[in-house]
Amino acid sequence: MAADPIEIWHELVTNRDLRGLDGLIADEAVFHSPVVHRPQIGKAITVKYLSAAFHVFFNDSFRYVRELKNDGNAVLEFEVELDGILVNGVDLIKWNQAGKITEFKVMLRPLKAVNLIHEKIAAMLKPSI
Repeated sequence: MAADPIEIWHELVTNRDLRGLDGLIADEAVFHSPVVHRPQIGKAITVKYLSAAFHVFFNDSFRYVRELKNDGNAVLEFEVELDGILVNGVDLIKWNQAGKITEFKVMLRPLKAVNLIHEKIAAMLKPSI
């Protein structure tokens, strides 16, 4: 039986451990960014976006406040304060039977937060965005 990818994800977030991303993400993964209009397809680009998110989102104020999970799917609601703005969002995560994440979708609110995240992630990923 594969390890629980959500438990692994929580460990990576808690420890801010980017090294574990490569082993958690499936080769065919798709990343849906709240600031890019088309899905980002493949492990390399998914890891790149999630690595940028680690640097932007995961400060001392970041916390998951709710989790809904069933076989192969999870919704993790989070809050974080960035530059004086309270960001609220959800990570929608799907994984395969091997315990590898196949889809990661991030949704954010309010609009001020979306704009701020766009600015910060774009600065980290230039020229990818």
